[in-house]
Amino acid sequence: MGITVAKTAGFCFGVNRAVEIVNSLAETKSKVCTLGPIIHNKEMVLELREKGVYSIDELNDAENFDTVVIRSHGVPKSVKDILSEMSCDVVDATCPFVSKIHRIVAKAGDESKVILIAGDKNHPEVMGIMGHCKGECYTFKDEAELSVSLDLMLNKNIKDVCVVAQTTFDVTLFEKCLKNIKKVYTNAEIFDTICNATSERQAEAASLSESSDCMIIIGDKHSSNTCKLFSICKRNCENTYLVETSADLDLDVISKATSIGVTAGASTPARIIKEVLDTMNDVIKSSETNEFENFEEMLEESLKSLNTNERVMGTVVGIAPNEVFVDVGRKQAGFIPLDELSAVPVNNPEDVVKIGDELELLIMKTNDQEGTIMLSKRRVDAKKGWELLEKAYEAKEILTGVVTEIINGGVIVVANDTRVFIPASQATLNREDSLDALKGQEVSFRLIEVSQRGRRRKVIGSIKSVLKDEFAEKRAAFWESAEVGKTYTGTVRTLTNYGAFVDLGGVSGMIHISELSWLRIKHPSEVVNVGDTVEVYIKDINTETKKISLGYKKTEDNPWVKLENEYPVGTVVNATIVGMTTFGAFANIIPGIDGLIHISQISNKRIEKPQDELKVGEVVEAKITAIDFEKKRVSLSIRELLPDAMPVAEEAVVEEVAEEVAEDAE
Repeated sequence: MGITVAKTAGFCFGVNRAVEIVNSLAETKSKVCTLGPIIHNKEMVLELREKGVYSIDELNDAENFDTVVIRSHGVPKSVKDILSEMSCDVVDATCPFVSKIHRIVAKAGDESKVILIAGDKNHPEVMGIMGHCKGECYTFKDEAELSVSLDLMLNKNIKDVCVVAQTTFDVTLFEKCLKNIKKVYTNAEIFDTICNATSERQAEAASLSESSDCMIIIGDKHSSNTCKLFSICKRNCENTYLVETSADLDLDVISKATSIGVTAGASTPARIIKEVLDTMNDVIKSSETNEFENFEEMLEESLKSLNTNERVMGTVVGIAPNEVFVDVGRKQAGFIPLDELSAVPVNNPEDVVKIGDELELLIMKTNDQEGTIMLSKRRVDAKKGWELLEKAYEAKEILTGVVTEIINGGVIVVANDTRVFIPASQATLNREDSLDALKGQEVSFRLIEVSQRGRRRKVIGSIKSVLKDEFAEKRAAFWESAEVGKTYTGTVRTLTNYGAFVDLGGVSGMIHISELSWLRIKHPSEVVNVGDTVEVYIKDINTETKKISLGYKKTEDNPWVKLENEYPVGTVVNATIVGMTTFGAFANIIPGIDGLIHISQISNKRIEKPQDELKVGEVVEAKITAIDFEKKRVSLSIRELLPDAMPVAEEAVVEEVAEEVAEDAE
């Protein structure tokens, strides 16, 4: 089985540009909305909603936001005019190729030409194009609608025509329609405005569908370009399926296909494409894994010719390191090999059974010459466990089991004495989380597939499904109790130039770089690292955008509090010269606080400039002569510690002048 992915699958230039614009605004602006979905993909819209970006349909709602983004499909000129008169900022994320069409039809309108648009009149992009037409315009989405439009235009004796196309219009269909247009309007001005990326994507999809026995189209069902890809592929490959996410995949179809082609609409995020491909690969690998594991059941069936394959009751009479001896009421001696004792790997049989235990067992093989019967407890338990799993699957119950193996493509969990395959994409909440950490752990999961065809049994589960529910519950619980001032213990998840994002248990908050330290820092990594456990408190909550501002630095660490408690006026300190001015020198007293040594307080003799006595980096002994906590100022004096200090009356005059000079400097 092979999977071939189209090189052109995923975001086109215009869509990628629009999404990047909104993501950037979400990080820097507090209240952002898009006028309509930014692109035709509900998963992407939901992802942006989690970042605090709302999608609005009514212009009046724009007044409630600081920034309004025009979506990639564009809008009519009248809408732009209304937005320009509102108080909110407007950011235009219209695809450049769509904007080009707007300019073409506007210019044609100035020349009194009638516009003929190839596209669906109800599609936002076409509605936006129509809104830039200055005169009459007509639309057509197929040859039948074109015929109607041409008849109307001929009846009105329209002569000058300009033809444009929706950027995602079917290339083959457009070429057919142009032939019909040229028959009626030989001098029509025709602009091929179908995006190059669309042309390439459609051509590659057509070629790929011809060589595949199954085609998977990934994208939103309301996306025009995605639906066109589906239509193109369906012509060549009957087994063509449109899926919005990996949950829409028909796993049975995937497991049976021999060659699968995959492409995606221009509005499909790379994340969703990857999830679909991962799920498909997991299905293929799990099919191969199950075929190997079902060899045991095939062997069990083959043993029927050697014995009755019946179930018997037995009593444990002896335990050895590699087998358990059982009395089954026959002349033959019964034994259970270690690997037939339990579905979970066993090192010591006494961890599973003890002498005197009564067990239900399956006769696997009888050796009359040696007088022995080989038995299995594991297979009886698995049969019972299978029945329980079928019921659990139907009831959508949450099960628990132990991860016993890490295999290629996922993990194996044993539940009810049955091996359950968990694909890698369903094993953790985040794909970057290591599978190795799961080994030996008890996990909760749901069954997403339980099937049996002949002797083959397939059991697939999802740990991620349960974790997502737990995550949602944690979020709900958090928002019920969250309030400004409340303290939390969180984990640093990511760092940016402007702050650190902390996981508070289902919800993330940000510590702005200014809140990380009382000192000036250039990057959050100077204080915290990814993975650190930190104590934080809520400074502010925006319930509308679900954004949380966190505080980290503590009052007791405030250098001004430390100064007040430990360095009263009159204290002599060793201070480091950190800067010079014409009226004095600044010296660092403790980290975060500098004091001013006025030029008159540097020496007991008159000096022209501070550099005559001091230099940057020099440590000097100085006395704290005044502290203004309100204005955050500290005055220092070296002169007071020198002999022959100035008389008190003269000193007061100098101090007064020094304060006036310092205020002027600020």
